[in-house]
Amino acid sequence: MGREDKATWKSNYFIRIVELLEEYPKCFIVGVDNVGSKQMQEIRQAMRGHAEILMGKNTMIRKAIRGHLQTNPDLEKLLPHIVGNVGFVFTKEDLSDVRAKLLENRRGAPAKAGAIAPCD
Repeated sequence: MGREDKATWKSNYFIRIVELLEEYPKCFIVGVDNVGSKQMQEIRQAMRGHAEILMGKNTMIRKAIRGHLQTNPDLEKLLPHIVGNVGFVFTKEDLSDVRAKLLENRRGAPAKAGAIAPCD
């Protein structure tokens, strides 16, 4: 089984974004700067069954949201926040519960060479 070509992957990703926007009434936009793959895997495992995490290209996400504005005009409020290394956490559960689960998996990490420290 080989990888699908780029055009097919983009169309499938676009469809997935639209389906998630329709299926889930609530979502978080989370910044994922300096989050390693191991930590991301642990977060995905902790959220399994409670929420769905979507990472991807900001331009693809913006394009999908703009195409979905006729159905849900409130999504326009999300567009200015899709900047930098961000991901979406879609959920049907209470936002405070999901936020608590996300914060449980939050941890400090040592600075890497050339990185700007987020706090002193």
